[in-house]
Formats: sequence, C-alpha cells, structure tokens
Amino acid sequence: MAGKQERRQLDLFVATLTDLPLRDQRETMERPFFSLSKSPRFEPIIYESRDAFVRVSPSTTYGMATIWDADILIWAASQINEAHEQGLATSRVIRVHPYDLLRSIRRHTGKDQYERLRDALRRLQSTSIETSIRAKGKKRLAQFSWIESWAEMIDDRTGRSDGMKITLSEWFYEGILDQQLLLAIPAEYFDLTGGIERWLFRLVRKHAGKQTGGWACPVATLHQKSGSTQRASDFRRDLRRIVKADQLPEYHLELRDGERDDLVLWVIRRDKLHPSHPASAVIARRRRHLPA
Repeated sequence: MAGKQERRQLDLFVATLTDLPLRDQRETMERPFFSLSKSPRFEPIIYESRDAFVRVSPSTTYGMATIWDADILIWAASQINEAHEQGLATSRVIRVHPYDLLRSIRRHTGKDQYERLRDALRRLQSTSIETSIRAKGKKRLAQFSWIESWAEMIDDRTGRSDGMKITLSEWFYEGILDQQLLLAIPAEYFDLTGGIERWLFRLVRKHAGKQTGGWACPVATLHQKSGSTQRASDFRRDLRRIVKADQLPEYHLELRDGERDDLVLWVIRRDKLHPSHPASAVIARRRRHLPA
C-alpha cells in the first residue's frame, strides 16, 4: 500500500515550462459559460436549447468567471493533454509557479498581474455551473465549479510566491482526458482583447472547423448563444466592428443577408478562400510585447 508521501506525489501533476500546442475543451466553446465583460457580472446565465441546459451562477462576492479567466483552463487542458499523449501520469491537481502560468497565457508578470491571477482563480472556484451536457436528457444535471480549490505557497522569508496548487473539477478534468472533446487553437487567441471577439473565435473554431464551404449562423442566434447582457442592437454593432476589422486568427468573417431578411454571419478559414480573395492572405497581427 502506497505511503502518504508517495500517494501525495502520485496525485500531483507538475506543469512543464515549455510552450505546448494549445487545446480547448469543445463543450465550453459552444455554450455560454463565461462572462464576456471585464466588469463584474452578478447576473446568472440561463441557456436552453433542444439538447442542452446551462445555468451559470456567479459568486455574490467575486462575480462570474470571465472569458479571460478561461485562459487558465485552456492552459491546464493543454498541459494535461500533452502529458497524456506522451503516456505520462496526470492528475487534476496541478503545481505551477504563477510567473510561468502568466507567461504561458501571454500576460505581463508585474505585481498587479499576480493579484489579477488570484482574482481569476477566485472566480473560477466560486462560479457554479449546472448543465445537462454529457447527460442523457435535459433533466439530468451535473453541478460543479471550474476549479475545486487552489492554494498559493508563500516564502516566509521573502514574502514571494513559491508556487500554486490548482485542483480542477472532476467534470472538466474528465473532458480533458477525452481527447475527442479537445480542439487545437492558435496561440494568437490569447492576443484577442475583446470579450465578444474571444467568445466568437471559440464558437467559430468549434463549428466552422476546416469546412470547405464555411459555416453560417443568424446573428440573433449568436446573441443568444453568447449569454451577453448587451441589447441585441449593441451586440450587432460590436459584431459589425469585429467583422470589419476581420482580425480573428485563421478565420475570415462576413455579414450577409439571410433568407428571411435576418442578418447572418458567414465564416470560413482563410486557407479555404480562393487565392484571389482579398482576405486569403494571412493578416499581420499586432502582438503585445512581453518582457523577456
């Protein structure tokens, strides 16, 4: 029987410091699981479709986990997936230094960023999700938080962080181990600054994929899927701005008239466009310069 120290080591997954291929959990890309605003959101999200129910309840203290907080989940999924593909032992308990985590998700590493990271972990731990996803029938629900717990070790002598331990929820961890539920995303995703931009890329990556003919969706449906608190008119305005800029990694966007006089978003991978199309060239993106 394994001793206490050996058992503790087996239950701990130490994150690597190398750049890894990014993986996102596809179930969280399609439905409204996160706030798209940097301002605290205390209003719940309630979403229902033919095959799924989602309720996201924010903490009364910290608010709802945001689309930026989800970068931590993408990082965790990428770490665990890479180890799993290499046949290494994994765990839903991850040990990492906050400096390395911040660098991996393209954040600066100043003192304020460390506190923002702690705030993100607080929201991920205190936001409650109920969903019928993975259940047979909408009346069967699972309830969880994105992370079960987190802790930070502080050096008593220097007052500096000596690392963090993050325990993922069992629901999220199981979704990582099921590789059919993971999708590759480019590192440029982390450079997207707008909440709707980030949500839109994840939705587009899930649905458009590498389809030769592209993918289309009514704007009204997009508004519903986003879980945004914006009025429909404001959502359309922001969507028009994103389409005009046309800077999503890998995908070209167009707004078209639908069959019923509704507005439709059409999306296609740039490498599937005809070479003569002006958007077929890769857009040079302005990336933030992080300190070496």
